[in-house]
Amino acid sequence: MTKIRLAALLALAPFTIASAVLAQVESNPNLGKAEGQCRAGEAGPAVLITAVGLKDRRGVLRAELYPDNDKDFLQDDNILINEGKTFRRVEMPVPASGAVTLCIRTPGPGAYTLSLLHDRDANRKFGLSTDGVGFPGNPRLGLSKPKAAAARFQTGPGLTPISIRLNYRKGLLSFGPLRERD
Repeated sequence: MTKIRLAALLALAPFTIASAVLAQVESNPNLGKAEGQCRAGEAGPAVLITAVGLKDRRGVLRAELYPDNDKDFLQDDNILINEGKTFRRVEMPVPASGAVTLCIRTPGPGAYTLSLLHDRDANRKFGLSTDGVGFPGNPRLGLSKPKAAAARFQTGPGLTPISIRLNYRKGLLSFGPLRERD
């Protein structure tokens, strides 16, 4: 996407989830990845994310770790890394069956924010009408990004398990979890 098209999109919706996530998805896919990838037998500090409420079993999941403040939450990864701030990314194909878990290392125990994307067509672009998004604490989503406090989680020195429910576009004006199947 050209910078002009991206600037036009951001001018139309400066505070939407789509614009915040779009900047992340289209940036360098390898930034923060080496630091974020858990190792075999990971002891921590790290967070073990269980993704729930998937629309389907296709595409990739992408978890991104941010500092715990509104200014840096969902900030462009290039900016965070250049400023020496926390940013980590982990991606994995959605497994065909079974539990869906990702592990992402944290710099140390403490409070962080995190986003989880379900890129259903694996095109590295956030599709507003097709892709899913979720955050720790599972905040209610409209078209604006949640505050950092709503997406905060605390990690200790070991593995910290959290569960994130994915949200997909519902109608024209909101995101929400899919209806649970009976």
